[in-house]
Amino acid sequence: MSKKSIMLVVLLILLMILAGGCAQDTAVGEEDDILIVAHTAEVTTWDPSSSFSTEVTYMANLYETLLIANPEGSEKPFTPVLAEDWEISDDGLEWTFHLRDGVLFHDGEKMDAAAVKKSLERTISMGEGASFIWSPVESIEVAGELELKFVLTEPAPLDRIVSSSNGAWIMSPSAADQETDWFEAGNAAGTGPYMLQSYKPGEELTLVKFDDYWRGWEGKHCSTVVVKIVSEAIVQRQLLEAGDVHIASVVPVEAISTLESNPEMVVYRGPSFYNYLGFLNTAKPPLDNKLVRQAISYAINYQGIMDIATGGYANQSQGPVPQGLWPWDQDLPQYSFDLDKAKALLVEAGYEDGTLGGIKMVLTYASENPAHTRYAPLIKETLAEIGINLEVQPILWTQQWAMAKESAPEEAQDIFLLLWWPTYADGYDNLSSLFTSAMSGYWNLSYWENATYDHLITEAYSLCAVDVDASRNKYFEAQKLLIDDAVALFFYDPQEIVPMSVKVKGEALNPCYPRVIFFYNLYLE
Repeated sequence: MSKKSIMLVVLLILLMILAGGCAQDTAVGEEDDILIVAHTAEVTTWDPSSSFSTEVTYMANLYETLLIANPEGSEKPFTPVLAEDWEISDDGLEWTFHLRDGVLFHDGEKMDAAAVKKSLERTISMGEGASFIWSPVESIEVAGELELKFVLTEPAPLDRIVSSSNGAWIMSPSAADQETDWFEAGNAAGTGPYMLQSYKPGEELTLVKFDDYWRGWEGKHCSTVVVKIVSEAIVQRQLLEAGDVHIASVVPVEAISTLESNPEMVVYRGPSFYNYLGFLNTAKPPLDNKLVRQAISYAINYQGIMDIATGGYANQSQGPVPQGLWPWDQDLPQYSFDLDKAKALLVEAGYEDGTLGGIKMVLTYASENPAHTRYAPLIKETLAEIGINLEVQPILWTQQWAMAKESAPEEAQDIFLLLWWPTYADGYDNLSSLFTSAMSGYWNLSYWENATYDHLITEAYSLCAVDVDASRNKYFEAQKLLIDDAVALFFYDPQEIVPMSVKVKGEALNPCYPRVIFFYNLYLE
């Protein structure tokens, strides 16, 4: 064979190899065990002890908790995970969890009581992220190899705390010895079904199955999950419709009905524990007058806001606890859009013509949130009807929050728009973080302080584990007081909307875990 012939053969072989490689890359999304997801969730930290942001989407697949909280209407309120069962002392001060045997961490270490204790004590001692959820815990004791006891300083719903999607992840003892830098380098050692294979900040990450996962891999699952981090809703829609991803976490609201009518798509719609509200600055005239705040509450076009922001896929809020989350109550009062009622209240407040006479007020919102951008102009429009000249200021979230915290309340914004979701599946977080006196000027950006409210919330929380009915009654009183005092505008609770390919099967969404997709529960057909 001539030198020229040999070169031709070599060239043909190289071309075949390259062609095969290209074909493999093109077909990767078509393999029946590789799930591709478009998500907005950025990663602020990979450290499970300090994580308290959008990376929860991934944390919930790398790590696990003792229990999982179930949606309202489920047969049982909790599903055992790393704990198989548990019991509570009569006084609610001691909780004993019996752990699952045979569970391994990603690094091969065994999950036992000592490992769980070490993991949780790391989170508590670091004092970052959502570590505050453990404030009722006095001590964590190893009562046996697979038996863990929590001793509390006061009764508290520890079942909800240990099932939190923030601050309750269990990591291996070796990982618990590491500093945050170790996690930021892409290391993880949970008991979850997936391990982190690669991560390109702001671009993409890949999760691969943990072969020794305690639930096993029999049946239909996805062995690999590729997440493309895409902030723009319209781009996510394009990727979904083109077949480049199987799931989109967000699409433009006007596209939802179109996707629902597409036979190649399925749009999941269900409850969420998100809550959109607007703090009214009660430390600043004229908003220090309850009647004025009530008037503004009646000057809000709630249905119009829901239509503009969500396409109607929402429910008007009944206070800051979203529907379906304990202790939401359908009997709580609501404000309605009633300009006549608003003007009558202003007359009662001493404004003879039923308007505030063109007074200037400032409303701030996080510019990154498209829903705020959509509905803020409608607030300006309807408040003009009662004599408020509203200046709308869209600014970055970090700046909005910093300004509200650092300014003297008398000089701060008049209205602060906020999207809130609970740290764990309990409305106590909403009611305490957003409105108790202790949080005034931090998350409580209405700067409202009411000793009666504080007492009711504290009592309700402590009764939750020992007398549910008494707890519910206290919570109802507190929420009614809050709504009547009109310290915030309670807009809406949006539905969870997740469009996906018809190839995606399984149930992977739980309103108790906002922003989380449990990938293990999904498969492709």
